[in-house]
Amino acid sequence: MSARAAGTARVSAPSTRQTLNLLFRLAWRNIWRHRRRTILLIAVVAYATIATVFFWGFMDGYAESLLSNQARLLTAPVLVTTAAYYDDPDPANALPSLDFLAATADIPSAPRLDFFGLLRSPYTSQGALVRGIMPGLEPAVSVIPAHVRAGRMLTGPGEVVLGKTLAEELDVRLGERLALDVSALAGPQAAGLVTVGLIDSGLAAIDAATVLVHLDDARRLTGVTTATGVAFDAPRGQEGAVAARLQDYLPPGVQAYGLMQLMGDAVRFEIEGSRLSMVPIGLLFAVFAALAVTSTVLVSVMERTRELGMMAAIGLAPKQLSRMVVIEAVLVTAVGWLVGLVLGYLLVWIFATWNIFGPLFAAFGEAFAALGLPAELYTAISPLYALYALATVACAAAFALLIPARRVSRLNPVEAMRTE
Repeated sequence: MSARAAGTARVSAPSTRQTLNLLFRLAWRNIWRHRRRTILLIAVVAYATIATVFFWGFMDGYAESLLSNQARLLTAPVLVTTAAYYDDPDPANALPSLDFLAATADIPSAPRLDFFGLLRSPYTSQGALVRGIMPGLEPAVSVIPAHVRAGRMLTGPGEVVLGKTLAEELDVRLGERLALDVSALAGPQAAGLVTVGLIDSGLAAIDAATVLVHLDDARRLTGVTTATGVAFDAPRGQEGAVAARLQDYLPPGVQAYGLMQLMGDAVRFEIEGSRLSMVPIGLLFAVFAALAVTSTVLVSVMERTRELGMMAAIGLAPKQLSRMVVIEAVLVTAVGWLVGLVLGYLLVWIFATWNIFGPLFAAFGEAFAALGLPAELYTAISPLYALYALATVACAAAFALLIPARRVSRLNPVEAMRTE
């Protein structure tokens, strides 16, 4: 008889899965017994999640926008050139052919021919890096044409556009001529050019060094029949992917360089360092929300002492009660996390689609324009932001385990039921 009773007891004992299922149902019921408190907790966690997602979206978007604009001012989003020219920028190392452009016609591009020359005005002379361009194609890969504040952009051979500071140093004005001397492949060459436009970007590196001539003039002066490189456009943040795609169409010895390669290791390390320095701020959002959840759960435990004592009296072990309290904290945090993800990603999508921040920051003055972001600033979108925000759930579970759950585990059922 005793053996049969023991066997029946063993059969009827709930499994671990059944126990967890029971605890989840109890926890879910408990958190909705006080709807106002639960909704407040969800709002706090959702706010922290939204702040985390938007914080990282803004920081990454700021870096991407800054690099993208700097690339369109200084280099290009993606540049195709020979490996030899990348290591030694000499027109002798120019592209052997531009035939690959037929296979990449769906990507906006502009051939360029960069070379060193001597600019001579009637008053002085100065060496500079000259860039030969196709005026109709260059705006697709560069913002420099948009910064021609005085005069106009190139329209044909025989013309030159100068940076405003460089023009002042040469003492050249619109409509005046200057000479361009070049040591070409076929020997010394020279050309007389008319100044038709002045660039005023607000960046000293651009205004003091930019010289734009027509690609036909550049080819005639250097003896190069192709180009030293071809600049390709790329969506913000996708420069590396576009460079990898272009590489499939390029002949041996020709390489597609993405934005990060063009900007150099120093810039990449600086960006990565900036992201690491922002991690404590992101964790601060998570800790703030987790502490709010933990404190509220602790207050709830204190208010429910009699109820928890009754649960312990009817068979729930202290460890099971502790697990239930942790599950309550995790469930509330998880709901708030999901709500925050939806709203947070919706917010960054809005700012990633429409240029809202650009005009707002530009209104603060020329200091913002000096960063190379005079008009455009977008947020970024990445699934990693959900993982960053997930730290809130992890912190809430850890804090709940350390504080309210420990209090419940030490609960004395008899004393708890006497609590008013």
